Amino acid sequence: MKLFTRFAHWTGDALGTPLAFILSLLSVAVWAVFGPVFQYSDTWQLIINTSTTVVTFWMIFLLQATQNRDTRAIQKKLDELIRSNEEARNDLIGLEKKE
Repeated sequence: MKLFTRFAHWTGDALGTPLAFILSLLSVAVWAVFGPVFQYSDTWQLIINTSTTVVTFWMIFLLQATQNRDTRAIQKKLDELIRSNEEARNDLIGLEKKE
């Protein structure tokens, strides 16, 4: 589990950069340049469709794992702030688990 968490964190950091966006643009540009070479065949189209589908499928899980981890960390910090303040209403702690 730790390995997946580290991988998800690293991937989220790496793919959330301008360089990653530029690389994705370059990938699509290279694919487009090869269109005439492959006469815009079904295989040529299948390459980009399959690639983007697989990458999107993986990214959903990685981004969801990163989002869940960040949300849990924020929630724990907020709960700790509520507990540390005597005037705060601590009946709201754990509200996300209540109906």
